[in-house]
Amino acid sequence: MADVYHIPALLHESVDGMNIRTDSICVDVTFGGGGHSKEILSRLGKGGHLYAFDQDEDAIHNIPQDDKFTFIQSNFCYLKNFLKYHNVDQVDAILADLGVSSHHFDDQDRGFSFRFQDSELDMRMNKSGNKTASFILNTYTEEKLADVFYLYGELKQSRRIASVIVKTRKETPYKTVRDLLTTLDSFVGRGEKEKKILAQAFQALRIEVNEEMDTLKEMLVQGLEMLKPGGRFAVITYHSLEDRLVKNFFKTGNFEGKIEKDFFGNFETPFKLVNNKVIVPTPEEEERNPRSRSAKLRIAEKR
Repeated sequence: MADVYHIPALLHESVDGMNIRTDSICVDVTFGGGGHSKEILSRLGKGGHLYAFDQDEDAIHNIPQDDKFTFIQSNFCYLKNFLKYHNVDQVDAILADLGVSSHHFDDQDRGFSFRFQDSELDMRMNKSGNKTASFILNTYTEEKLADVFYLYGELKQSRRIASVIVKTRKETPYKTVRDLLTTLDSFVGRGEKEKKILAQAFQALRIEVNEEMDTLKEMLVQGLEMLKPGGRFAVITYHSLEDRLVKNFFKTGNFEGKIEKDFFGNFETPFKLVNNKVIVPTPEEEERNPRSRSAKLRIAEKR
């Protein structure tokens, strides 16, 4: 496997949390560089199997030669369909390492990072998808653009940014990262504040391009359905939007965090939390792998 593709965050904490036996049937819904999958496979024996999902064709180069491994090139929102296709009715553990791999940020052709100013504004995880970041910037209404930057980037100046984008594109359509940076220049400060605002803007576009919030919800619902009672669900998040969804779903079984009670007033939830307190990287890991600094691990067990 190509270790340089991506350094997995919270590797042992997440895989330990899956409670794997030698005969477990496991799923890694975010295969990527294969780091988590490699660790899972090392714990599986005869009768065990790992199914791994990734919609990015680049991940194919990291597939291990192992009879206990099946790779599925698909978005994880089709989790249930593909597991059924492989005659899998229930699984023992599911792992999701959300967010963008270092491989994507370092690929100059994909437009995920504001470091490469000549890159096209693409941001598709699935290269065969139709919607790119430039398509969004050049076609969305001002109101819809403002919503994207506010809801997914949590940018306070979202309406002003959207207004400038709509005016600018009438003269010059958005094609490259530089085009967007030129627009954002008047809205950012300098130093760390500049980096934060740019990161928020790029995050917002990436989430919209890949419909990340909707697909995450689909995966969580289907994952719950496919888990056996006692099965474990381990999810690593990197920003507050996805973490809030996971936290609410694990606590209450819904995305609003609404606690349901039965006739006797007992809380009704499909999960038992394995870690009440979110697990974060050690200082040593953060130094070794800067991307892991914002990582949060939540683990739940199906009742």
